[in-house]
Amino acid sequence: MDREILKYVDHTLLSQTATWEEIKEVLDDAVKYGAASACIPAAYVKQAAEYVGEKLPVCTVIGFPNGYSTKEAKVFEAKDAIEKGASEIDMVVNIGFLKDRRYGEVEDEIRAVKEACGERILKVIIETCLLTEEEKIKMCEIVTSAGADFIKTSTGFSTAGATFADVELMKKHVGEKVGVKAAGGISSFADAQEFVRLGARRLGTSRLVKILKG
Repeated sequence: MDREILKYVDHTLLSQTATWEEIKEVLDDAVKYGAASACIPAAYVKQAAEYVGEKLPVCTVIGFPNGYSTKEAKVFEAKDAIEKGASEIDMVVNIGFLKDRRYGEVEDEIRAVKEACGERILKVIIETCLLTEEEKIKMCEIVTSAGADFIKTSTGFSTAGATFADVELMKKHVGEKVGVKAAGGISSFADAQEFVRLGARRLGTSRLVKILKG
């Protein structure tokens, strides 16, 4: 049963010190264990895409981890990553704009990045640990309206990661075509299975593969 959960996993390495050798290990493990994708820094996307070929979708992050770069910068980052071989893009929203209730601008940015992604998957990171319940619900509405493919809890770089309560809330308020991705602090197969039971369609973690590898 444990191995089965790996098909939901974006096997992730986003540390600032990540080397090509470490990235390569993540890619090899993601292929070996049947992960949904490998999520890696943008600087390694071209090398990674050439390395794995058709065996694995390569995912990367933009506007990461703080989300406060401009819309134009995020669109450029997305296009650049896709040109270099990324199949999936995880973007961080502008959290300050959300708190300022500049909802139209938040939605425009997501829409613009989704347009840059085309048929490729766009996941929108809202950093739930920094938001009120009202803001989380609002982001579910905005992400749905903007046409993104997933809403994602966390970067893993802030004060906390995914919680069961947040995934349950997001699943309840997001549109039916939008998936929920839980990320940050998922450290056991029991937790992973509970997130999936609550409605998560993707999990961002590196620890499950590490557990399997012993």
